[in-house]
Amino acid sequence: MNPANRVAEVTLSFWIMKICATTLGETAGDLVSMTLNVGYALSSMILIGLFLATLTMQLGARRFHPLLYWSVILSTSTAGTTISDYLDRSVGLGYTQGSLLLVACLAAVLAAWRVTEGTLSVNRIVTRRAEGFYWSAILVSNTLGTALGDFLADDSGLGFFGSAGLIAGLIGLVVVTRYRTSANRVLLFWLAFVLTRPFGATFGDLLTKPVAQGGLDFGTVGSSAVLAGTLLLLIVLRPQR
Repeated sequence: MNPANRVAEVTLSFWIMKICATTLGETAGDLVSMTLNVGYALSSMILIGLFLATLTMQLGARRFHPLLYWSVILSTSTAGTTISDYLDRSVGLGYTQGSLLLVACLAAVLAAWRVTEGTLSVNRIVTRRAEGFYWSAILVSNTLGTALGDFLADDSGLGFFGSAGLIAGLIGLVVVTRYRTSANRVLLFWLAFVLTRPFGATFGDLLTKPVAQGGLDFGTVGSSAVLAGTLLLLIVLRPQR
């Protein structure tokens, strides 16, 4: 891999940590907006501010820092959770319209990235302009994933277990396609990236929601603490290069 690459290498450990981070983003976002009763609008502002702060540090760094990189990933996930909830519930778009709006936003970001940089590859992010597109796409995809996860869990009738199973099956299909066909690797990456967010969202709901609603009732505080510890351990132990 090019040593100047400013983002983590895409390996199996990358996807494990990404799912952990997006699940933590779901539970931590719900902790701020609902458990602490901050509300969707204010919590979105707080968490977007956190995202901008971590992103500024990431863009200003001279080299790749694993802890900083995964802090930005986590901040996009928490901000995406509250932004999605604000659009779907406070604005009143609902899960379907909110998801469609976010699909259009993600397509626009990827199209602008492709036209400007000539590629959507994440294997060589060496300029701040390309990295800006990279993080914009990640923020929108994590927000979209939250809306999709909520739609599947609440409106589709599948419930938390059914939704997680469906998304896991789709992720498995992407993996099989990756190793059994010559399908475009960039397209498969972004499909997997989007799908792991709703998987994290539904898994986060499964951990935190009451048993009566189909969850395991671990709560937002307990689930967030366990997930944060797990992610930190993985950052320390797993190589990022």
